[in-house]
Amino acid sequence: MTISTTADTTRLPLNTRRATSTFGMSVLGLLTANLLPFMVIALQDSLGVSVGEAGTIMTGSLLATALACIAVTRLAEGVRRVAVARVGLAVTALGFTVAAFPLGTAVTITGVIVGGAGAGGALAASGAALAALRNPNRMSAANGLVNRAVVTLVLALIPVVGVSLGSVYGLVAGLAVALLITSGWLPAAPVTESPDPVRNPRVASTSQVRTTIAGFALLAMYAIWAISEDSLWAIAGTMGAENARLSDTALGIVLSASSAGGFAAALALILLGDRLGRALPMAVLLVVGGGLKLGTCLATDPTLYGVLLVAWNSVYLAAFLLFIATAAALDANGRFSGPSLGVYLVGTSFAPMFGGWVVQAFGYDIFGWVLGVTSWLLVVPVVLVARLSTRVENADTAARLTNHTEQESRR
Repeated sequence: MTISTTADTTRLPLNTRRATSTFGMSVLGLLTANLLPFMVIALQDSLGVSVGEAGTIMTGSLLATALACIAVTRLAEGVRRVAVARVGLAVTALGFTVAAFPLGTAVTITGVIVGGAGAGGALAASGAALAALRNPNRMSAANGLVNRAVVTLVLALIPVVGVSLGSVYGLVAGLAVALLITSGWLPAAPVTESPDPVRNPRVASTSQVRTTIAGFALLAMYAIWAISEDSLWAIAGTMGAENARLSDTALGIVLSASSAGGFAAALALILLGDRLGRALPMAVLLVVGGGLKLGTCLATDPTLYGVLLVAWNSVYLAAFLLFIATAAALDANGRFSGPSLGVYLVGTSFAPMFGGWVVQAFGYDIFGWVLGVTSWLLVVPVVLVARLSTRVENADTAARLTNHTEQESRR
């Protein structure tokens, strides 16, 4: 299978091998966050710790993933990408294999933290590799679709097998071993005739300084946005019960429907590709998402609360994927897409604490306004960066096609 979507000769078309390695490592890197409820339960049951202590251990694991991802980003941009992935996967497999066995509290905690750090290496490699694929919008959406599908399946299977250290951490370790076999399939950085085509002055229509500032600004905004989104998700259950009188059964249905909404959002982005660009969709999603977050926090009717939560989750995933697509478009070597998910996880790590503090201090109404205004304040700067990313991507393509034409004419 090969999917070619544009005339871009700098970036590579998607095929089965590239999809397996790139999307698979992205799934692995985010799996700790997605399996957080089960991992907390497994730690409680095995180590006899409180829910707060188990949560603290997992916060440490998530921060290890985020910081490791950011730390190795430069290595993942170029020829060391596969090596970074392999080391990260090996460390993940080792750490979570140790955590999967009841070897004592200290050993288990060490394994959880080490495994999380290893996942950061795989996440950096997959994020950088994503930038090497054509049509960042569509590739980011496909990555999100695969991630959501795998996570939905895993979340359904683990309770059937039984929640334990072995079933939760062992599963992640097994996936890391499987991905080690496919690590050589990662798409390479698009460096061909010129030593660095993306940073060659002939390629970029805007200054490198401007692109660099925009890239780091995008990463900072991504972290802020992550806190505002995941703080709502962290207290969605509590708020549903206390503020909207939502039953546990109804909450489970709402969360399942939210997952389906995420599928729909990812599919829509795959079908649209780059037809609408990134600036307009990002503006709409941030404005609408802010309104939905506010509405969810103000809702006191259980039905209305459920509908708003599902709608917000769908908009959230679409915006999440477009943030990654924008980072990928800014640099085909993955300078910004590589650390993007690590930066997101930094924000995610602090989201529960932030959400809990605001709700406790000011209540759900003010919490909703804080989340909504946060999204609305990000609209203009995010749109400016998204527009720049489109110009950089177009200039990159045009320059590479010009180089190709010149080479053909000299033959």
